[in-house]
Amino acid sequence: MNLAIFDLDNTLLGGDSDYLWGRFLVEQGIVDGESYERENRRYYEEYKVGTLDIHEFLRFSLRPLSEHKVETLYAWRELFMKEKIEPIMLPAARELLERHRVQGHTLLIITATNSFVTAPIAKALGVEHLIATEPEMKGGRYTGNVAGTPSFREGKVVRLEEWLRQKGWNLASSWFYSDSHNDLPLLEMATHPVAVDPDDTLAEHARLRGWPVISLR
Repeated sequence: MNLAIFDLDNTLLGGDSDYLWGRFLVEQGIVDGESYERENRRYYEEYKVGTLDIHEFLRFSLRPLSEHKVETLYAWRELFMKEKIEPIMLPAARELLERHRVQGHTLLIITATNSFVTAPIAKALGVEHLIATEPEMKGGRYTGNVAGTPSFREGKVVRLEEWLRQKGWNLASSWFYSDSHNDLPLLEMATHPVAVDPDDTLAEHARLRGWPVISLR
């Protein structure tokens, strides 16, 4: 079984959907603008340098989901897709997905960003399988908590291994495309790791390991 795995933010997308969702909430006046934007930016910078406390961030980023009815959230998400996501969808990313698709490979997006934000993005990209951080839901409303293991750094490996066991599959013939050094644990496991518009740390690691480096921008 050939498995083509893709990171989402700054890999298949020309931006970060998690950060942009926070920006969208600020612009729509849904959250307190100045303080929320400041914290959203801080967490994004911590992610980029590799110091992010994922549980602290998730308490911050999932809280707005718990404060509104899901019908309202879904309406906002539809507008978010149009305003923030469609403009950063990369034609070359669609071409890459299609190259794997026509070879009969199974396509999977794996992302630290929560599934509320990313499920419609995966659908828009035509990717059936998605592993994302899961926001907890009870009684038809989001609680603001995370369900299970966040799909971040080593957590991506944990979540992927759980998914593979359920499917009866393995990584014997696998590709993984990512831009971020945060994904090194999973890149090291793939038979074909590929750095995509990589950050400086990943670019250097790819150079030392002889991994392919590509751009979808």
